[in-house]
Amino acid sequence: MKKNRWKSLLMNRKILFAMTAILFSLNALAQQITVTGQVLDAQKEPLIGVSVLEKGTTNGAITDLDGNVTLKVAPNAILVFSYVGYKTQEVKASSQMQVILAEDNEVLDEVVVIGYGSVKRKDVTTSISTVSTKDLDQRPIVSAGQALQGKAAGVSVMQPNGQPGGEMSIRVRGTTSMNGSNDPLYVVDGVPVDNIKFLSPNDIESMQILKDASSASIYGSRAANGVILITTKAGATGNAKVSLTAQFGLNKVASKMEALNSSQYKELQDEIGLVTLPEGLPDRTDWFDETFSTGNTQNYQISVSNGNDKMKYYISAGYLNEKGVLDISYYKRYNFRVNLDNQIRSWLNVSANISYSDYSSNGGGAMGTGANRGGVILAVVNTPTYAPIWDSLNPGQYYNNFYGVSNITNPLENMARSENNKDRENRLLASGNVLLTIIPQLKFKSTFTIDRRNAISTTFLDPVSTAWGRNQYGEGSDSRNMNTVLTFDNVLTYNQNFKKHGLEVMAGSSWTDSDYTNSWINGSHYRNDLIPTLNAANKISWTDTGSGASQWGIMSFFARAAYNYDSKYLFTANVRADGSSKLHPDHRWGVFPSFSAAWRLSSEAFMEDLTWVDDLKIRGGWGQTGNQSGIGDYAYLQRYNINRVDWTEKGQENAVPTISQANLRTSDLKWETTTQTNVGLDLTVLNGRLTINMDYYYKKTKNMLMNVSLPAGAAVSTTIARNEGEMTNKGFELAVSSKNFRGAFGWDTDFNISFNKNKLTKLELQKVYYDAKTSDFTNDYVVRNEPGRSLGGFYGYISDGVNPETGELMYRDLNKDGKISTSDRTYIGDPNPDFTYGMTNTFSWKGFNLSIFIQGSYGNDIFNASRIETEGMYDGKNQSTRVLNRWRIPGQITDVPKAGFDLKNSTYFIEDGSYLRLKDVSLSYNFQGKLLKKWGITRLQPYFTASNLLTWTSYSGMDPEVNQWGNSGSVQGIDWGTYPHCKTFVFGLNVEF
Repeated sequence: MKKNRWKSLLMNRKILFAMTAILFSLNALAQQITVTGQVLDAQKEPLIGVSVLEKGTTNGAITDLDGNVTLKVAPNAILVFSYVGYKTQEVKASSQMQVILAEDNEVLDEVVVIGYGSVKRKDVTTSISTVSTKDLDQRPIVSAGQALQGKAAGVSVMQPNGQPGGEMSIRVRGTTSMNGSNDPLYVVDGVPVDNIKFLSPNDIESMQILKDASSASIYGSRAANGVILITTKAGATGNAKVSLTAQFGLNKVASKMEALNSSQYKELQDEIGLVTLPEGLPDRTDWFDETFSTGNTQNYQISVSNGNDKMKYYISAGYLNEKGVLDISYYKRYNFRVNLDNQIRSWLNVSANISYSDYSSNGGGAMGTGANRGGVILAVVNTPTYAPIWDSLNPGQYYNNFYGVSNITNPLENMARSENNKDRENRLLASGNVLLTIIPQLKFKSTFTIDRRNAISTTFLDPVSTAWGRNQYGEGSDSRNMNTVLTFDNVLTYNQNFKKHGLEVMAGSSWTDSDYTNSWINGSHYRNDLIPTLNAANKISWTDTGSGASQWGIMSFFARAAYNYDSKYLFTANVRADGSSKLHPDHRWGVFPSFSAAWRLSSEAFMEDLTWVDDLKIRGGWGQTGNQSGIGDYAYLQRYNINRVDWTEKGQENAVPTISQANLRTSDLKWETTTQTNVGLDLTVLNGRLTINMDYYYKKTKNMLMNVSLPAGAAVSTTIARNEGEMTNKGFELAVSSKNFRGAFGWDTDFNISFNKNKLTKLELQKVYYDAKTSDFTNDYVVRNEPGRSLGGFYGYISDGVNPETGELMYRDLNKDGKISTSDRTYIGDPNPDFTYGMTNTFSWKGFNLSIFIQGSYGNDIFNASRIETEGMYDGKNQSTRVLNRWRIPGQITDVPKAGFDLKNSTYFIEDGSYLRLKDVSLSYNFQGKLLKKWGITRLQPYFTASNLLTWTSYSGMDPEVNQWGNSGSVQGIDWGTYPHCKTFVFGLNVEF
């Protein structure tokens, strides 16, 4: 009886508690208020996408296309309004609100990413450039490297050729190594990587370039060429956001090469006297039109992001398909990214960044060689127009009956030789981070990363259609490699601010391990073109088939201490020690220190009356960085070649390979070290309307790692790796950013200009290096590198024009011995520019935005080796229409010599490579309206962009931005049948909801 009574009482209490909770909940809901408001800028224009958050909660919303927002909040709630480029405001909630956000002109409070940390821009003591990423989704760029071109002082970015997906040549403050890599170190979300081909530009949130040693030395041995820090996008607190970018573009060759017609070609050949042609040859084929077509680009990217105070995520996927102006050339990329951030506890944060990309390409055939060796571009001019494409007497074969001329193959046949070539790579870059907040001032971060790359390169040439294929009975190859790089970083950071003092101390370690494997196989003698794989080849090469492997590792320890007093006096010191497996244990470790300081004059009392000066700071720094990229994975060890023995010979059935010495051991190799001094000035005036940054630097590289040639027969190896020389770079940089107009009409200008002087100052064992042979006819190097001069200098004869009486080019007799010989050669050109520059003007009016970006180079020379093939007039190949001006009769005044003239590498082929290019013009419009608001669309922005629209240059080639030697440090500015750049017209659409 008592038990039943207690049960009844308990049940009544539960019911009472439940009813009470419901009443309180209803009362709380009844007490909530609905806020309806509009957010405007200073010109009373609505702001789209402003984050509105109830302070202290995760309850929030974003403004629509009209700047309106509706949100239910607690009474007396404080609303936090935040928007990029505007100052954050906190306003007490009311039922009807109108909030005007003020522009945030305090660029000085912008947070800048630095090595293993971040700092406010106003407290930067080193030389760091930030590249704007706000217009990346409106430009037809394929790689993140293109986003840097013309955008940062001291950073030279060149696209050596126009191949789809082509690599960029990026130099931070000049060339520092002759044989080693001159590429900067890329750090993506804190992970060092060797290239950024895998990265979609639309995933980039920010880009910073560490230019001087005092900023880059924290990365030690891998930072000699500067560091580019890239941070990808992350989720943000607020409503979920879906973004879609779609682009479609058309590509056209910017300029056309004109070739002689059949009658002009016959007339020329009659003068040369090597080929006898019949009369009346027709003009059957325009090889330019047959070779080049209209390319196109498709680029699509979708992303989803969201977050709250505990969890944030960003997920994206993209597809790029770039089809070149040569039909067989293309570049495709699929990319996928997930960025996660989870605040598990107030003291524990866990994050992960996962990126996967798959890209494939075909470069479009042989470039940088003559038509007789498969060169596609030069064959466009060199192939006579009387020739048809196909041989009517031999179906399925390209025409090659050129009246006894054996060194011509038409450009379509040359493309066919590479048509089935395919380079493919997939890359997985995954990192996990754990951040422990031990106390508010002390944090520990641990990061583990795997960077895995799988690459496959395959080729196939059928045994029928091309002359080379018939000669080889068809041929194919398969080359594969896998590279896995593991990185484990641990960083402890202590930050403490007390009164006017600020102190940061950081220490850490980094372990990197690389494991590389590769295999290759080649075959020939195919029956037909039906099966392009190697199982259909009757012969598998036993001398050109095999596998290999290599490993390397680096162990590093680093530390930084930074102190500032009232943001007026700032000091930073870094040190990093790197130990590399590539070097002998006695010389394995390199220590790279740096120091920098800054003085903010604008905070001094004597500057108080200069109210128009917002900020004035003087910076100075010194530091060292290292480089080991010029040597192999086992550079200090004795290595051997394995030589297979032909087991098909009688008596050799069970033979084993022989070995032979492969190198001269150099166990005393040291780190290549670059020491840099930098002095800079930062000035912001007129309430943030004008910002000026200036830097002067001096860099000296010692103990350059080089492969030195040895005299023939002096040793078993023809080269030896050693610390060989020294090089200097000095320069001046200026960057100016101005906000010219503010209001309904806006106009911003960003301008930068860079001067750099490079000089090779010392070589020890080998005093002169020759490089870059071009034409088989001249068979001579055109580049000479020696101490006292800039890298890449062109070397040859000085041409004094055409002799009116003989038609020969006149070469200067420099040694006055009465004859022209190799001793009359001298330096005839310099590929290094005096300065490079870029300027962006951005205009906005209501929903319209217009961006005009120009970029250029001044003072650099180009060696136009293509003209040797198209104007040389030395054999049976067709020539360009410029030879119509050739000398023909005594007394004729012309600048083109006679047919069959004495052709040498000379100033005749040196041209001014200076140019000014209208790089990008982009026009967009942001649509607004009630219908879009109803559909929940916060951004609807169609745009049109034209790239490489106009180029002002005196260069006669297809494009002045060229180097057939690609990213070489010792060879620059040579045009030799290089894949041309294109004009691009892109239509795009950005949508967010």
